[in-house]
Formats: sequence, structure tokens, C-alpha cells
Amino acid sequence: MRESTRVLVIGGGPAGSTAAGLLAKEGLEVTLLERDHFPRYHIGESILPSCRPILELLGVFDKVQSHGFQPKGGAYFFWGTEEWEVVFSELGDDGANAFQVVRSEFDKLLLDHARELGVEVHEGVQVKELEFDGERPVAAVWAESDDASVGGRITFDYLVDASGRNGLMAVRNLRNRKFHNVFRNVAAWSYWRDAKPLDRGPDGAITVSSVEDGWFWGIPLHDGTLSVGLVTGRDGFNAKRSELGSIQAVYDEALGTCPSIAGLLEGATQVSEMKVEQDYSYAAESFTGPGYFLIGDAACFLDPLLSTGVHLATYSAMLAAAAIVSVERGEVEIEHAQSFFSTVYRHAYERLLVLVSTFYESYRGKEHHFYQAQTLSQADRDGLNLQSAFDRIITGIEDMEDAADVYARVQQHLHGAESGNPNPLANLNKVHEQKQAPINPEQAVDGLYLSFFPFGLRKALAAVAGEK
Repeated sequence: MRESTRVLVIGGGPAGSTAAGLLAKEGLEVTLLERDHFPRYHIGESILPSCRPILELLGVFDKVQSHGFQPKGGAYFFWGTEEWEVVFSELGDDGANAFQVVRSEFDKLLLDHARELGVEVHEGVQVKELEFDGERPVAAVWAESDDASVGGRITFDYLVDASGRNGLMAVRNLRNRKFHNVFRNVAAWSYWRDAKPLDRGPDGAITVSSVEDGWFWGIPLHDGTLSVGLVTGRDGFNAKRSELGSIQAVYDEALGTCPSIAGLLEGATQVSEMKVEQDYSYAAESFTGPGYFLIGDAACFLDPLLSTGVHLATYSAMLAAAAIVSVERGEVEIEHAQSFFSTVYRHAYERLLVLVSTFYESYRGKEHHFYQAQTLSQADRDGLNLQSAFDRIITGIEDMEDAADVYARVQQHLHGAESGNPNPLANLNKVHEQKQAPINPEQAVDGLYLSFFPFGLRKALAAVAGEK
């Protein structure tokens, strides 16, 4: 391994691979350290259409499209007493914009592509410690995951932390990760073979079905399995686990109350052990600092209801790469670029946080504790710039009538009004399909906007005039 690099990326998931690949495409020297050896298992299999422009920018979309992943035409919801579909429209003549993926294959595809773009990738290497010059990280002490006696030190000018939920900077160094008072949930999931296809909704859709104290996902995968997961409140889950004796028993009991998912599993065989994760909503107090960027799950994570994990990972990676590229070209000062990155990424996260909470609140069975617990508390609201988040919803959605509709419903939610509508997010496809980045001068944030060609951050004319 080289002893120094211009940019060090920690983590080889979608966030790290995307950031590293985009930076290498622009001619920067990039080293990526990944703790595991790929392929490796990961949850988060449902990909949104908003990822396509980023994958195209990276030059990897054709590989994803031709790999054979299950095309995802949208989503189908059994929510309370209602059913509705979300269709990812305008798929184009070249196939789907979204996919249900086996993450071990998807992530390896992205990491291998980053390597082809010139990134020096080291798998099976973990960062043991970061060294700082004041508040700026300047070097990483590393060791092989399989043999801690083999290691070394690498210096860098920029650090991109894509270390996922482990959160190298946020958890181990900054200690600034804050969990929201909502979405203290547990997900328990497994895989099934020979499940029935859903008999309604878009082709390849994810199925989302509410139950008394949570909801199930059903994700068809191209390897012939169906990913089926239960999301429920952590306290209730732990109580049920103690009562019934196992995670499997909690899962099985909940399946018995969910005919829409249970029907798909008639005659199917469970082919994996149960897997569990918990606490689905957190954010670091700051996403940037001297010489570093936190992207993907290393910065923030959100309840999986709207399948936004890979979107936020690749989106933040693109923003961080654009910021670094523009600074390196001398086009933008580092503080200005980092302010843009942090503001835009946090807006995206907070907008989705509000939308997920509104979605939960729409469930008609409001007597159930789970759905009441998923509404934003005053403490959560105090920590968010909600009005700014709402403004970004309106700015980012092309159909202003849909934007106004979402805005009105969210305002109702925040002021404690009953929505009276079992489907307040009926236009979720518009939310998913919107181009969320400020990509023209009219949408500039603090005088900057994102340019795809050439890639980087550009100053709006008004901002340039103001500097003269």
C-alpha cells in the first residue's frame, strides 16, 4: 500500500465506491480501504430511480442494468385498511430505472468499477486509528482484518468517511452521533425460496404491508428468493422475544397477522437464519469538518420504510466528490464547498425523515403504540430546520401541484392535525423521481449548484457578481 494519498476513502459500500470512483474519474489520486473481502452480505436491497443519474455519471449504470438484477417497477402498499401502488413512471425505452438487488453482487460491482477507474482498493484492511493535526485528520493507522500483525500508516489530504453504521469519525472520534426519539425500531428478516409473485402492482415491486405493531417488506430478488422483513418497535420486539423465546417466533407470529405477505409464502421454504438490526434513525451533529466528509450511513441513517439507504449513500457521495473536485481545481474555497455539501445532504435527510414520519402517522390504526411512537417529537423538531426542509421539497419536485400537496400534508402533521387521508404520500413516485440536488443556478444553495458536465460545483451568476 502507498504511504500517502490525496484522498483516503474508508469503506467500500455504495457510498465509498461512488465517491472514490467519481474522484478518480476527475484525475485525483484515491485510496480506498475496506474492512471486509467482497462479495459480502449486506441488507438494503431495494434501489430507487434517483440512483440512476448518479450511476450513469459514474459510468456503471450499464453494468448494473445488464447484470440481471430484478427490475423494480415501483412499490405496492397494504397500509391499514387501504391498498395503493407507487409506479416509477417514465422508465424509458432502455428498461428499468430501479432494481431490487442482491447487495453482495451490487456492492462488488460498484467496488470493482471504482478499481477500474483507477482507485487503489485494499480489501480486508481496517482503520485502527486516525491521527489528527488539531481538528484535521491527517493519517490513518491500518491493519489487515485477518492478521492484525500486518499493518501500516497512510497520510492523506482529504478523508471521506464511508464506514457505514460503525461510523469511524462520528462514533469513535467526534462522538457526535445523535439518535432521534422516533424510529427506535428493530428489523428482523430472512429469505424464502419458491414464494409466489405478487398478483398486483408494478412488475418487480417491493411489497410493504402494515401489521398491528409494525410492517413487513417483501422484496423479490433475481436469485429466486424473496427477502421478507419485519420492522417493529424495539421495546415491543424485546418483550415479545422474552415471551415467545426467540426472534424466529416473534417473526412467525407477526407473519400470521399479515395475510398479504403470508399469502406469498404459502408453499415457500425459509432458506436462511434470522438476521436482526435495530435503531433506524440517527444523524451526526456535523457532516464535515477540517479536511473530512461523512457520507452515507457514516453520517446519518433513516428507517427503511421508503428504501432510501442506497439513494442517500450515492447522493452524498456525489456531493462530497463534487466538493473536493471543485476545491482541487481552485474553483471554490473549501469552507464554501463543505457548507454546500452539509446543507444539501442534511436537507435531503431531514426531508425524508419528515416524510417517513408523516407516512407512519397516516396509518388508521392509531390506537397501536408503534404508529404513535413514529411521529416526530418536539425534541426531534427542535433539532431540525423543518421549514427549510419543506422549502427543498417544493424546490425539488417538478410538478408544483404535487409539491404543494405534500407540503400541505406535512404542515398538517407538524401542527398535530389529523391528516384524514390513509395515503398522504400517494405521490411518492414524484418524491422518488425528483432530481433532489440543486442542479441549476435557480436552485443554488449559498450561491453554489451541482454541475454534471463538467462535474463539480459551480457558482451562480448572482454569487459571482456579488464577489466583484
